[in-house]
Amino acid sequence: MFYFDKLDNRVVFGDRRSEEHQLCDGRLLTVAPDVQLDFRALPFADETFRVVVFDPPHLARAGIDSYMALKYGVLDRLTWRDDLTRGFAECFRVLAKHGVLIFKWNETHIPVSEILALTPHSPLIGNRSGKRSSTHWVTFLKEPNPNPQEALNGA
Repeated sequence: MFYFDKLDNRVVFGDRRSEEHQLCDGRLLTVAPDVQLDFRALPFADETFRVVVFDPPHLARAGIDSYMALKYGVLDRLTWRDDLTRGFAECFRVLAKHGVLIFKWNETHIPVSEILALTPHSPLIGNRSGKRSSTHWVTFLKEPNPNPQEALNGA
């Protein structure tokens, strides 16, 4: 939803859904990924991308046919921690050395602190946005050496 140019050939849009829905106001909602995939098992080789954007569903509770569920998807209430842990691991697996992971999270139902605890990687920077500052944009840098102090000391 946030790409400036959905036809940009530098972008590969992935989603597990491929569907269209007629909304109650008559608008058509289309989810048409370039690649239909599961973020827990990405169909790409290790270190394929220099930039990865991870924007998983953030809702833990939503009506099955609600606009929010149709537009953003819904987390499984029982497995979301494992699902997101596996998603982070896959994002870092397909991310090249010195690559950037941009993670988007809205903490409507689950605080961002609980989500960031699901990955061993430390964020580099982050920003809050939205009317209630509940959407977080977090940037990670994939370091070949995860401890920058060791790099400074020549270890």
